[in-house]
Amino acid sequence: MASVAELSIERKYKMYEDSVQNPECDIDFVISEYQKCFGRKPHTLREDFAGTGYMACEWVKRSKDNQAWAIDLDSEPISYGLKNHYVTLNDEEKTRMKYLESNVLSDLGFKTDTVVAFNFSYYIFKQRKELLEYFSKVYASLNEQGMLYLDLFGGTEAYAPQIEETEHESFSYFWDLEMFNPLNSECLYYIHFEDHKEGIRYNQVFTYDWRMWTPRELIEILEEAGFKEVKTYWEGEDGLGGGDGNFYETQTASGCNSWVTYLVAVK
Repeated sequence: MASVAELSIERKYKMYEDSVQNPECDIDFVISEYQKCFGRKPHTLREDFAGTGYMACEWVKRSKDNQAWAIDLDSEPISYGLKNHYVTLNDEEKTRMKYLESNVLSDLGFKTDTVVAFNFSYYIFKQRKELLEYFSKVYASLNEQGMLYLDLFGGTEAYAPQIEETEHESFSYFWDLEMFNPLNSECLYYIHFEDHKEGIRYNQVFTYDWRMWTPRELIEILEEAGFKEVKTYWEGEDGLGGGDGNFYETQTASGCNSWVTYLVAVK
């Protein structure tokens, strides 16, 4: 076992991205659902709680008409993103991609077709009034044809302390629910990593002190913030008891031990 201090920033964020991010699939979903709603492709994207800005950088690569902003309060992941993602853009693409070390609650001074808050990042808002303020500010920051995309998770396993392990080629990823308070839905999660080659486990590399929001709560707050419609989605099944990675719009779903899905709010 080793301390987090011994894990390099490069390795830390590389393992994180390999474990939890798939910007290509997320971008496909954003474009597809926007096009279904408005009959055209979106061209501007704001990635909130962006961390390394991985998705925003991939967004500008998709089209010469695309522009993106990556917003985060923490300079460390932004620095990693600049060194590992921004540098992969050509000179013209770089003019369409901006990192902002800023609060998502700030007046950022520009509007976009889409805003994404993925990896459950908005769970950091524990009070309803805080989340309503955030959704209201997102609403105001969207173009008239605008959409906010959220992911969320739940299921019976999401409420019981446990550690879920996922093995990758050179390391293992651990998603650790340390605590869930059923009276206020506050929870504490950690991400741990184990390097296979070195046989070293790095504990509590990332810490998440959150409130777990339900779909119904989110829908009601989004509607109060002004969104005219909130679309709910569910993942298809692979026939083996797992998800197939394809999400379809629906208002009904069967209970299961663990699920991850999307909400899309339409301005």
